[in-house]
Order: sequence, then C-alpha cells, then structure tokens
Amino acid sequence: MKKKITLKQIAKELDVSVSTVSKALSGSKEISEDTTQKIQAFAKLYNYKPNNIALSLKNRKTKTIGILIPEIVHHFFSTVIRGIERVANRRGYNVIVGLSNESFTKEIINMEMLANGSIDGFILSISKETLLKQDYHHFHATINQGMPIVMFDRVVDEVECDKVIVDDFIGAVKAVNKLIENNCKNVALITTMDYVSVGKLRTQGYLKAFEDHGMEANPNMILKIDDSLNVENHLELLEAEIAQFLKSNPSIDGLFAVNELYAVTAMKVAKKLGLKVPDDIQVIGFTDGVLSKHATPSLTTVSQHGQKMGEQAANLLIDRLEAEDAEGQQYFTNNDEKRDFIKLVIETEIIERESTK
Repeated sequence: MKKKITLKQIAKELDVSVSTVSKALSGSKEISEDTTQKIQAFAKLYNYKPNNIALSLKNRKTKTIGILIPEIVHHFFSTVIRGIERVANRRGYNVIVGLSNESFTKEIINMEMLANGSIDGFILSISKETLLKQDYHHFHATINQGMPIVMFDRVVDEVECDKVIVDDFIGAVKAVNKLIENNCKNVALITTMDYVSVGKLRTQGYLKAFEDHGMEANPNMILKIDDSLNVENHLELLEAEIAQFLKSNPSIDGLFAVNELYAVTAMKVAKKLGLKVPDDIQVIGFTDGVLSKHATPSLTTVSQHGQKMGEQAANLLIDRLEAEDAEGQQYFTNNDEKRDFIKLVIETEIIERESTK
C-alpha cells in the first residue's frame, strides 16, 4: 500500500510550486496541459485525493470551524479568535486554528490540511503574500466545492463570500480629523504598501480628512513601509526608516500610523530625536492592542473591536452552515445560483490616551 502523499510533497517531487500543483489538480486553465497531466498522473499514482474539501456535507458533521490567520502573536488576531471561540462554543462548535505566517504557500497547505474532513467551514484573514500575488484560486476552489468561507479584516472583492470588516476608511478619517482639530498643522502618515487592503483604505481615509478640511496632503509626509519581510523581526530597520522620515520632515507635529507597531515605534524614535509626545508631536495608531495601552506615553488609537468581529464572523458562518443543513443543499457550486452574501461593517472609535492633547 502506497504511503499517503501531501500537496507539498507532490510539489517537491515534481519541482513545481504548491500553487501550481493546487491549480493543476483543480483543473485551472492557467497551467499548461502537459504540466497538468503530469501532476494529475503523479497524484493518481499515489492515490492523492484533491477533492477532499468536497466530502459530502450530509455525511460530514464535524461541528468544527477552521480559523486561518496570518499571525498568532498579533493582539488583534488573538481577540478575534476569542470572539469566534465564545460564539462557537455557545452554539456547540469547536475551533481549530491554522497559521499562514503571511505566506501564500502555507495558506494553501493549511487550507488543505484543515479541510481534510476536519472542519465544516472557514473563518480567515488573507496573508500579505496572497494579497501581493492577487492569486485567490484556493478560496474559489474551496467555495465551489461546497465549503463556506467567512473573511474578516483583510478581504477582497474578487472572492464572493460573507465578510466582516471594520470601517478602515472612516476610522482613518476620524483619526486624522482629531489631529487636525488638535491644531496639528503638518500631519504625516506611516502606512503599508497599497497591496495590503486595510493599509490602502486607511491611507485613503488620511487623504479624505485633508480634503474635508480644504487642505492638500504633501506626498513627502507619507511613509510607506515595505513589510514584505516581517517588520517585527526587523525592528531596527523599521526604526531607521522612521528616524530618516522624521529627520527629513522636521515640521511634522502630528502623525497617524496604520497600525500600533508603527505608531509605538514612531513615538520611540521621536523621543530619541529629542521630541516630546504629545507636546511636539501628537501620535494616533490603529488597533487598540497591548502595545497601545502599555506604551509610554500610552497611545491614542482607533479601536478595531476584534472580539466583536470574531463573534460576528462565527455567527455568520454557523448561520450559513445550519441554514444549508436545514435546506439539505450545499453552499454553492459552479452550477448553482450564487447566494446573497453578507458584508458586516463594524464601526470604529477613537480611544483617547496620552499621545494626543
């Protein structure tokens, strides 16, 4: 009897990427016919079952939800998991957590592993590498084979499913409005590259606040951090970038950062440069996590309400699963009419602390 083989092992044996194997096994036209035939023949030889996601929903009642997140140590994601668990346990479901570690390949492997008869549906936030590649075939394949997905925080319009987000755009507008109303004349922005959807929306909110006040944003006052590397493991590089940014723009008296790590690092750098927070420079971050509460001075932030987001996502998925069970139908396949999907938007609020006046 042949030993069971995995998606990753097939990729290694045939010297192709996991994505190529995944696409070939799902019949994607993006992969050449020769490569598809080779991969499918190899999979058949080793009795690999690419459609394990599509185990009959009638027979599979695991009462378990799969959670897939980009980072395990991030306070925001831990609060989302808490919210999911709270609702899931109350409604008789268990949860299994998988970690993509911001990797496209790990995201695919984790989805395959969790979907192998272990769970009934996914709650997930997309990895940065997947957003950069804009390759969502694994989400489409999962949905088309009958397994519901609820996306939260990092979501994309290209995948039709239920979604839970905070209003990143309005949250950023509120933050920048507060700085302007606090008499900051030169408000800067520290953000991500535009491929990270939440960073892009928060950047748009920053620009809208300027527009609402009849002001023109200065492009030199915007620092975009290339965090394709995990900046939490390269804090010295992050500090150096922010230090150069503040030195190049000595007139900055207000700063909005799209996450709390950037904000807290900016406060640390500002103090090293002899600036006082909030007297010389006022700072607001996004995500009300542990860093915000325990920074010196404590950080004014836009709260994301992670636990509420998790609770809403869990209710959406379980409602979807139980409705499908009651109807005796699958989620939807390519041959079905697409269902009406729900997009819940959770309002943000400013949590005022010592980094603003």
